[in-house]
Amino acid sequence: MTTINAYAATEAGADLTPFTYDVGELGPHEVEIDITACGLCHSDLSMINNDWRGSQYPLVPGHEIVGKVASVGAHVKNIEVGQTVGVGWNSESCMHCSPCLSGAQQRCQTLTTTIAGRGGFADKIRVQDIWAVPLPDEMDAASAGPLFCGGITVFAPMMDYGLKPTDRVGVIGIGGLGHLALQFARAWGCEVTAFTTSMDKEDELRELGAHHVVNSRDTDALKPLRGKFDMIISTVNASLPWAKYMSTLAPNGQLITVGAVAEPMAIPAFSMIAGGKSVGGSDTGAPAMVARMLEFCSRHNIKPLVEYFDMTDVNGAVERLKSGKARYRIILKN
Repeated sequence: MTTINAYAATEAGADLTPFTYDVGELGPHEVEIDITACGLCHSDLSMINNDWRGSQYPLVPGHEIVGKVASVGAHVKNIEVGQTVGVGWNSESCMHCSPCLSGAQQRCQTLTTTIAGRGGFADKIRVQDIWAVPLPDEMDAASAGPLFCGGITVFAPMMDYGLKPTDRVGVIGIGGLGHLALQFARAWGCEVTAFTTSMDKEDELRELGAHHVVNSRDTDALKPLRGKFDMIISTVNASLPWAKYMSTLAPNGQLITVGAVAEPMAIPAFSMIAGGKSVGGSDTGAPAMVARMLEFCSRHNIKPLVEYFDMTDVNGAVERLKSGKARYRIILKN
C-alpha cells in the first residue's frame, strides 16, 4: 500500500487543496515514481474548471511529470529502480486493441489519461510501465516535464505528416507549445515563420528559431505569404481566419491544428481543392515517439523555457498561468 499526498480541486473552479489517497498494491506492470517536478499546462486549468465537461472531482491535475522510479512491478522489464523518467498525458493502455498493436498506444480504445485520473501535482504517481519514458542521461530533468505534453504535441505532427528539412513551416501562436515548435522546426532544417500577436517578443522568437516573425493580428500581412508554406502548425485555441491561412499553403500543403478550438473551423472546400491542400489534427505520441523526441531534444539542445514554483504554491502557479504572462511554461517542484 502506498499513500500519495497530492493537491486536488474538489469542485469546478476551486482552489487546489491537500488531498491524500491510497493506491493499493503495486500491479505487475506498474511503476511507482517519486515526483521531483511537474509542469502546469493550460489543459490542467481546463480540467480544473471542467471546461471540457468531463472532469471528476476530487481532481488531481498534472501530466508533465518527471521523477525517479521508486519501485517496479514483478513483470516490468524496461524500467529500473532509480531511473529518471517522465510521464505525459497518458498513463495506461490496454496493449491488445488495434491501435495498441500497431504502435499507436496513445489512441488506445480504453486509454487512461493522467490528467483525468490522479495526476502529478503530488509526491508520487503510479503508471503503466510503457508510459514511464526514461530521460537521456544528459537531459536537464528539472525543466524536462513540458516536453511530455507541449513537446510531444508539436513534435508528433512533424513525424506523422512527413515534415522534410527542405520544407517551409509556419507556427501560429508562440506560447507553451509554439516556442517548442519553433525549436523543433529549426533543428529539423526548415525555414520557420512565427505568427504571433506579441511583436514585442520578436527578438526572442528569432533566438528560438524563427527566420521570420509575422503579426497575426494583421491579416494583410498574410497576402505576401500566399503559396509559401508546406506545413502550418496551429497551437491556438481560438478561431482564426482559416481561409486566409489556407491561402498561404503551397500545393499539397497541410494545416495541422493541435489547439483545441471550441468552435467548428470554417475551412472553405475550394481552399483545399485548389492545390490539393489538407487540414488535419494531431494528438500526443506513443511511448516510442516520446523517446525519439527526447533523443532529438538532447541532440539539438532543445529545452522548454520555464518558470519554477514550489509545489506548495500550486495556486500561485495557477494564477500565474491565468495571467497569460508565463514565459513559456510553469513547473512545480517538489
